[in-house]
Amino acid sequence: MSRRRSASTDRALGIALGALADRLVGDPRRGHPVAGLGRLAASIERAVWQPRRAVGAAYAAGVVGACALAAGWLERRAAHGSARIAVTALTTWAALGGRSLEREAAAVAKLVAAGDLDGARRRLPALVGRDPTGLGPHELCRAAIESVAENTADAVIAPLLWGTLAHSAGTAAYRAANTLDAMVGHRTPRYERFGWAAARLDDTLTWPAARLGALLAVALAPLVGGDRTAARQTLRRDGAAHPSPNAGRMEAAFAGALDVRLGGLNRYPSGAQQRPSLGNGRPPTPADVTRAVRLARLVGAASAAGLVVLTAARGR
Repeated sequence: MSRRRSASTDRALGIALGALADRLVGDPRRGHPVAGLGRLAASIERAVWQPRRAVGAAYAAGVVGACALAAGWLERRAAHGSARIAVTALTTWAALGGRSLEREAAAVAKLVAAGDLDGARRRLPALVGRDPTGLGPHELCRAAIESVAENTADAVIAPLLWGTLAHSAGTAAYRAANTLDAMVGHRTPRYERFGWAAARLDDTLTWPAARLGALLAVALAPLVGGDRTAARQTLRRDGAAHPSPNAGRMEAAFAGALDVRLGGLNRYPSGAQQRPSLGNGRPPTPADVTRAVRLARLVGAASAAGLVVLTAARGR
């Protein structure tokens, strides 16, 4: 029992240190492990691609499984407490992206507030995949808030949650699945069938994190000048209207908490998509993007604190 408790405490410390490292340092400009994974996965995809779901499923299972096995092997090799803490911390830090997400959204808000719409349009692709050409101030701010909301689940809560549930292997597996979804999980002629499994896997793994994040956004709404009742009502009414089973919950909760209206026409390289309206508030402004960043930071901190405590308690 004492050995199990010690391992759980080590993992809790590692998760806490990894989350703190993301908050203080963020992603490195060069040499990020996830970027390396993306390059490797892209080379494998070019070698094995076929327009078949079965091939895409094998590709996703192979990449995600290999990442999980590698992280699990490293953690098992870390026999001593300090080594186990270091492996957990590095894995957690590599999987998180909260600080970088907030930094990019804040940069877009600052450029829009200064009237530099061209600069904001150039900066926006770091946050979203839609075409920024011709977007006005409100649309630029809407895109930034939607990205902050959705990616708070993807880049913060889900890696922490799977680290709690399945240790470093779970953290690595989730980050690999989410990376593959960003690469091949698109409804384009090339990836409609090949990327189907990667997209469904990411949806499944993110499902609990998105619900947890949405509930935390509702609970913490007053800290950014919002109303819990309005946020809860918007989440219940609009959360399921979005085509994504996860992004819709997060975006609806943020829309209600910030009293803004999200959704609308988005143009992507694969074509235009009309997204449902989320919330009954005003069109978003740069000040609302700043509030969304604050809410994301609060949601991330609350989820990190709760999951660290849960990790430590699992060995008892």
